[in-house]
Amino acid sequence: MAIGPIQLIVLGFTHPDFRGEVIAELEKLRRSGTVRVIDAIAVHKDPKGAIAVEHLSTLAPEEAVELGSKIGALIGLGAAGREGAEEGMARGAESAREKGGVHPFSDADAWDVLAEIPDDSAAALLLIEHHWAVPLRDAVARAKGFRISDGFISPFDLIALGMVSAEEAQQLHDLETAGSTR
Repeated sequence: MAIGPIQLIVLGFTHPDFRGEVIAELEKLRRSGTVRVIDAIAVHKDPKGAIAVEHLSTLAPEEAVELGSKIGALIGLGAAGREGAEEGMARGAESAREKGGVHPFSDADAWDVLAEIPDDSAAALLLIEHHWAVPLRDAVARAKGFRISDGFISPFDLIALGMVSAEEAQQLHDLETAGSTR
């Protein structure tokens, strides 16, 4: 299993009205081989501020064990060289098997971000592997290339490139920030 570039995405939802659409889209992306959700935390704050947390993942059990072994091997390699990598691989696979998946997020990791969300809203932290990018990344590496930077482009920047009109950019911006109070 090749590991693709990993991205953390934090999404906010004002007065959430979940109908399974987000999970369904993530599942479509998983089935097509585009992305894998390594770990995700969905948090809902009710109108009084009470918090409910749910872990989500689209990893199949065998993928979780294999990914857990690779993460464990990397940690072990850094801590104790080759012998540490072998022990880390075994422990990582065992942990993924016991926990029913790979869960790099702990609830404590989420609180820095989630303490900021207002009552009667929700947030999702998604740790996503961009599996589609593996062949591109490998081709860049073979050409002795490397990533310098990455980021999302604002819809308003697309106007200058002639890709969208000002009206279309405003519509895209409104869609992307619909629930934001900022």
